[in-house]
Amino acid sequence: MKIVELIIDENDEFNGVEAISIVENPAIEEDFIALKDQKEIKLAEVNSEKKILMGPLLIPNKPIYRRSGEEEYYIYFSRDTVLKASQKYLKSGNQKNSTLEHQMNIQGLTLVESWIKEDKVHDKSVKYGMDVPLGTWMGTVKVDNDEVWDNYVSTGLVKGFSIEGYFADRLETPQEKGVKDELSEIEEAEFIIEEVKQMLREEELESYADYPDAVKNNAKRGIELNDKVNNKCATQVGKVRAKQLSQGKSLTLSTIKRMFSYLSRAQEYYNDGDNEACGTISYLLWGGKAGLRWSGSKLKELDELKTILDDENPCWDGYEMIGYKILDGKKVPNCVKIN
Repeated sequence: MKIVELIIDENDEFNGVEAISIVENPAIEEDFIALKDQKEIKLAEVNSEKKILMGPLLIPNKPIYRRSGEEEYYIYFSRDTVLKASQKYLKSGNQKNSTLEHQMNIQGLTLVESWIKEDKVHDKSVKYGMDVPLGTWMGTVKVDNDEVWDNYVSTGLVKGFSIEGYFADRLETPQEKGVKDELSEIEEAEFIIEEVKQMLREEELESYADYPDAVKNNAKRGIELNDKVNNKCATQVGKVRAKQLSQGKSLTLSTIKRMFSYLSRAQEYYNDGDNEACGTISYLLWGGKAGLRWSGSKLKELDELKTILDDENPCWDGYEMIGYKILDGKKVPNCVKIN
């Protein structure tokens, strides 16, 4: 699948962000925080004015899935482009340009703060529990429109920001430029897209939610432990899976197979005595030992267990097994990335 970097053409006066939209499903997958009342939330960095939204406006090096007709591809913005976009937006005086779900112009919303995250510890976004990469364009928006606040923000119909604008594009391949600093590896991005597609199809497919509370509790514990280490563990897929399990969502057969496959491989890296180890946290996010038992039992019940065991690759997608190695005194597969 091709990757397209969106850039700002310095010679095109129309390039850049024109408006900020409040939407239900922001493509950057990060919600804003609704700062309603200083009595309800301690606002160390925000004044006593009500109805303020804070959140990421644009995250650098994040693969965003797009489809045009039959063509599927990813777009992303570099840190340099994110910075230029934030500066040009303000220089052009677009602070009051706002839309709802990219469809309707709305009045009464103003970008009152704009900054680039440059510090992993002391940035304001960290104080409000937002785990976004360095180089992210953050903003706070004052909402002086009671109808928008009451009907969309307070009700939870909108959950984040999205940008509108015009950008030039530059096609690239992973070989030409390794977009790996903060961008997920291509194999992982492909994995994420398949997960998203699967989730979109879940209502149309037979699914199962009869896993025990122990699976849900393991996922919740994994989420809590990951929060304590600043979300450094697990991919976006693992975080999505944990959210599904913790909420008791139904899983399709394909997802159950992936769950069993992952937990079967990852159990060697699980250490119940180390709550900060990524192997432990990731294992819990996928349901832990209870998840392995349930997924295996469900596949056996559906007569699918033998098939997955026959097809099982002891390594993750994009890796191959070359012998074994000793990890914590245990013999485990030695997984090497395929070049």
